[in-house]
Amino acid sequence: MSFFKKLFNRDTSKDKEAKKQEVHLSLDDAFVHHFIEKGGKFLYCVSEKEVASNLGQIFTENAWDKVTCTESSVKEYLKGFKVKVSTDFQKDTPFFTTCEHLISDNGDILFSSNQLSTHKIASLTDDFIVFARTSQLVRNTGQGLTGIKSNCKEHIPTNISAVKNYTLKKDDDNFLNYGNSNSKNLYLLLLEDF
Repeated sequence: MSFFKKLFNRDTSKDKEAKKQEVHLSLDDAFVHHFIEKGGKFLYCVSEKEVASNLGQIFTENAWDKVTCTESSVKEYLKGFKVKVSTDFQKDTPFFTTCEHLISDNGDILFSSNQLSTHKIASLTDDFIVFARTSQLVRNTGQGLTGIKSNCKEHIPTNISAVKNYTLKKDDDNFLNYGNSNSKNLYLLLLEDF
């Protein structure tokens, strides 16, 4: 390090070039980076037993004694917990669900009518617990929509939307989102399945 750099603490042109270099992350690393940056709570699981354990810790941490769950595929994880399970959406009850895809480029979580029925995300509870698998990671929203189309050939779902922010009551300066806040306090249980 040169004397002048120490004295004035200025970046040299080499330091500036190093900071400009683009970093390429894998799908999962990029998703986790963006997801956490937006305020999401991320729990990585290597087994289904770990999913159940983390789910129990979420219920304990938040003192939740009831949950809304409409999908039989994830209701199995709720067995053994002292929580009342409802299939009716309620504004004050956390929602435990799956999702369609995890969008790596921006950390969004893509949902459809398969999870939300006819409800808009903004009209649902503020507290979401989402169960997903690493195979649901896609690069961008376009790949997510293509994935939905190829996975649901007989009956393409409607009401496709995404949770884009995981910090409640955050101001959004984007005028296109005015009056349509879909910010959620969201926990993601991501199960390794590759």
